[in-house]
Amino acid sequence: MNFARSVATRYLTRRQGLFAFITTLIGVAGVSVGVAALITTLSVMNGFQTDIKDKVIGAQSHILVFGRMSPEVYQQNISLIEQLPEVAAAAPHIYGQGIITHTGQSLGIIIRGLDPQEEKKINNLADSVVEGSFEPADWPEDAPPPLVLGTELAMSLGVDVGDDVVLISPQSISTSAGMFPKMKKFRISGLLKTGYYEFDNTIAYTLLPHASDFLGLKQGTTGVAVKLHNINQAEKVAEKISDLIGYGYNVRTFAQLNSTLYAALKLEKTMMFIILFLIIGVASLNIASNLILLGTEKLRDIGIMRAIGASPKMIRSIFMWEAMVIATLGIVLGILLACLLCWIIATFNIVELPGDIYYLTKVPVRMQWVDILAVVSGSYLICFVAGLYPALKASRVHPTDAIRYG
Repeated sequence: MNFARSVATRYLTRRQGLFAFITTLIGVAGVSVGVAALITTLSVMNGFQTDIKDKVIGAQSHILVFGRMSPEVYQQNISLIEQLPEVAAAAPHIYGQGIITHTGQSLGIIIRGLDPQEEKKINNLADSVVEGSFEPADWPEDAPPPLVLGTELAMSLGVDVGDDVVLISPQSISTSAGMFPKMKKFRISGLLKTGYYEFDNTIAYTLLPHASDFLGLKQGTTGVAVKLHNINQAEKVAEKISDLIGYGYNVRTFAQLNSTLYAALKLEKTMMFIILFLIIGVASLNIASNLILLGTEKLRDIGIMRAIGASPKMIRSIFMWEAMVIATLGIVLGILLACLLCWIIATFNIVELPGDIYYLTKVPVRMQWVDILAVVSGSYLICFVAGLYPALKASRVHPTDAIRYG
């Protein structure tokens, strides 16, 4: 094996002719560019995916328990859930549907009831408030209940802080004149921007008692929100919570609640990995052509080695070692180039993003060891396959013919 490695190194560093040098250089450069492009693209996609997930989780929680609960029941369930060692905190929540109207314009929305102090334990939704607050300190006693809207929803309705809106509940109330939908006036006390359009355009937030009264829950809730110490344990803890609180409740993780979004992000990353991996595939063809050229150039040397006792396996090893040396040089240079590109993208504002659309001004970058290992492993595999045919062809050369025609 040492003989094969030394001969491969000698052939790679002491080849004659400019064309041979250029083909070797192209092989190394092709692999390095492919590896750098793939790692950089995956890192940028990881950055965007992490940013989107942070926005989604920051406005929700790791686990949501759905099911109507009375005040005594939800307090008992919160106590039981917080006893689990994986749970950091739990808080009551209310989710309901309704219609919001203002100056003749109506939109269907999700009404979410929360306790601002308890909500801080499970997410950072309070940090998304850009104007006003959930519970203003100077709110008049005779004023309508406070309501916080997402910036996109407020823009669609044409309302601002201090404007009055009317919420219409799908539940009807019985009067002497018949059944009528329940309506209640609210006053906009704040605006928030989570950075996730679906939340900012469809959810209205109010205090827990007001949401409970409007939806007819009799001071109860529609569930409990749970925050974990380790988000990766969400599936396992969700099963524990389901067993702990019993039947009649639906326990969902953040991934299940946003399964379509996460599936789209995963598919996008997978397809981008496959498409960009073709660059390394093209570079491997350069390695194959370089080794075929080497086999023709060193035909006489191959014949002499075979004549003095070198086996076909040893000849194959020489060519495979050269393929792996070229691949290693390309991969190492590619990783270094990817690190440099990622640092430049993360440090300097090369691509300026419109903040009103993406809610960030610089391209996010996050390198992951798993992606780098996948790229390196795949690159070695494809370069190894590219070297098989030239190695087999060289090992099958007859010594007499090689010396005679080499």
